[in-house]
This record gives sequence, C-alpha cells and structure tokens, in this order.
Amino acid sequence: MKIQIKNGRLIDPQNGVDAKQDLFIAAGKIVGIGEVPADFTANQVIDATGLVVCPGLVDISARLREPGYEYKATLESEMQAAAAGGVTSLACPPDTDPVLDEPGLVEMLKHRARQLNLAHVYPLGALTRQLQGVNLTEMCELTEAGCVGFSQADKPITDTLVLWRAMQYAATFGFTVWLHPQDTYLAANGVAHDGEIAARLGLRPIPAAAETIALATILRLARETGARLHVCRLSTSESVDMVAAAKAEGLPVTCDIAANHLHLTEYDIGFFDANCHLQPPLRSPRDKDALRQGLANGTIDAVCSDHTPVDEDAKLLPFGEAEAGATGLELLLPLTLKWAGEQTLPLSTAIACMTTRPAAILGLKSGHLGLQAAADVCIFDPEQYWKIEPKALKSQGKNTPFTGMELAGKVRYTILDGDIVYKT
Repeated sequence: MKIQIKNGRLIDPQNGVDAKQDLFIAAGKIVGIGEVPADFTANQVIDATGLVVCPGLVDISARLREPGYEYKATLESEMQAAAAGGVTSLACPPDTDPVLDEPGLVEMLKHRARQLNLAHVYPLGALTRQLQGVNLTEMCELTEAGCVGFSQADKPITDTLVLWRAMQYAATFGFTVWLHPQDTYLAANGVAHDGEIAARLGLRPIPAAAETIALATILRLARETGARLHVCRLSTSESVDMVAAAKAEGLPVTCDIAANHLHLTEYDIGFFDANCHLQPPLRSPRDKDALRQGLANGTIDAVCSDHTPVDEDAKLLPFGEAEAGATGLELLLPLTLKWAGEQTLPLSTAIACMTTRPAAILGLKSGHLGLQAAADVCIFDPEQYWKIEPKALKSQGKNTPFTGMELAGKVRYTILDGDIVYKT
C-alpha cells in the first residue's frame, strides 16, 4: 500500500518539523517528506487540509485487561480504543491474571496483539513473582520474550532488601525498573487525598507523604545501585521537586504523569463521584499546578492515559468501595492538547509529550516521522470539538471523570505500519 498524505500540517518534534508538507508512505515506511519520491504512485491519497499529521501516539501505561479480566475489557476492545485515540504503541503493566512473570505469557500476549494488528504492544514484566514482592523474576528471559522494563504495577515491595536486589539485578543488565511510589502503611486503605475534601466527606485519606517518602527511598536505592529508574504517575508538587533534584544530580531517572491529573483535583470528587476514584488520588490545586508546570519544563518526561477500564458494577459502589481507575486511551490526545492550550505551549510540545519523549523512555525507535521510520501516523483535527459520551467510546470500560465535557482534538486517521487501522 502506497499512501500520500497531502496538505496537512506535519509536526515531528524529534526532527524539528512543523510545516505544511506532504508525507509519502510505502511498504510500511516513510519514504518521502515534502517531495514525491521517484517512481511513487499512490494507491490512496488522504487530503489532510486543516489537519495535523504527527507520529502515532505512544502511551506508556494502558491496561488491556487480558489475560484474566475479560469481564472488564478484552484485548480487542482496548486495541480498538487505542486506534481510535491515535495510539500506535503502548506499554501495558504486568498486573494481569496470571501475572506477566513468565516468558510464555508475554509471548502469548504479544502474539494476540500482532494478530489484531491495531497497535504495537510492549509488555512490562513483573519485577517479582506474582507481584508478591518476595522472589525476583527471571528478567533476562522476560526481556528475550519481549518485555521492555519491569514493574510492580500498583503492588508494593515492602521489603527494601528485595527492592535493593531487584535494582541491582536490573542495573547489571541495563534493564529499566518502573515503580509507583507509595508507602504501603501510610496509604493503607486510603481512597482520597488527605485534604479538605476527604475530611468533609469522611473518606479514608492518602497523605502526600505516602508518595514522597516512598520516592525518597526509591531514588536513594537508584543512587546506590545505579539502576535506570522510571517513576510512574507522580501526583504531588514535592515529588516534582525531588525528581528535578535527582535529574540535576545526574541520576538516570525519568517519570510520567497521568492525563487525568493535569486537569482534576480533589475538589472534582464533588459528592462522591466514583469516576474520580483514581490511583494515585487526585491531589490539591497546588499539586496540579506543579504537575502541569513540571510537564511543561521537562522535569516530567511524558504524559500517559493510565488507561484502567473498570466494569460498571465496580463503579456503582460507594466511593470508598468502588474500584480505582478510568478509561483513557481515547482521551489522551484531547486532554494533552487542552493542557498545552491552557499553558500557551506550542502544539509541537504537546505532541512531543505523547510521542518522542515516551518512546525514549521505552527505548523505541518509534515516535517520529523521519525517512525510513515505521509509518505509524496519527492524523487529527485540532479544532474539532467532540462530546465525551460513554456509549461512543470504543473501550469496554466506559468510566471517565470527563463524561459530558466537550474537548478539542478528534482523531481522523490512525496508520500502523503503513496500514490504515482507523478512520472517521
């Protein structure tokens, strides 16, 4: 298939491109930018007048729920959601059932994803067996099976000696350890930020110190072991400062933020809105402002959807009993564009947060549109507003705090390895 994308605004942050240029695709690769390649005759021409043409989005946290939780979502439904959201590459945490702690399970997941051919899936392997925080997994074998890093998802390692050894092991082979900083005891049974709203509603609190104390431990171990560290889902202003200091010191650390936390605070819980029950919890307006600024100045490396589809029954429970999580694959683009617009940042900066920067964290060659790069492309209308309605979402998980809102940024085409996998 040979495709010409004409008259679009081509934005490729990695190569410093932001101009009206045509893009030419053949045999799954980018074969021309601006000028028609020799002997090129398009089988299909896409008129992108008024649209933005950018690399396919890279989402570094999307739970696909398979294997084991098909009642919440299926691989097929979530891959369709990824395509509808312009996401062509995604990393999935290991907290499936069974846990992704065996090479065979990883290979099976990747095989299923390749058969669907809607997005590239990059699994994170379990750091410890069954995510129990006791025995280390065979990281080398899991890497050979296709894992791009090692994570505990939201499961803690309470024994710091185990974490020390895990990071030593990872450092020896150059693997990246992905950790969500939260002190188990300080956060025990908590469901909301330890602030005014939790106190007024009588919700069990999670103090900001639960994150910062755990982060201090993680950063100290990274310093001692030399492990490459990725910190998942920062939520507090002090954490942003701590990561900035670690980077200034030269530690090999990166971090991300969930798109939800760019826009929401504890006040959005309102009167027990379970759609705002997230992990980590929504924090104070001061924390939100620090996260937004940290992403803008590069302290925070990337924004992710933190896509966590939850079945409807689990969200109909009282706030304190409802399952944490929200759908997000289809909202990553518009929520990030909204943040950039409110911060008066260039469109290329917003796109970099969803392409080049997360691709670098995963160690991928994707996330750009250079010559001979894989033809993973997102074409979207930055001016088209669309109303967030659960029934219109491709994901099997329909729960989102943004239901009813109108957001700008509608994906028109998603191209994966030169094939159009979504269009509207």
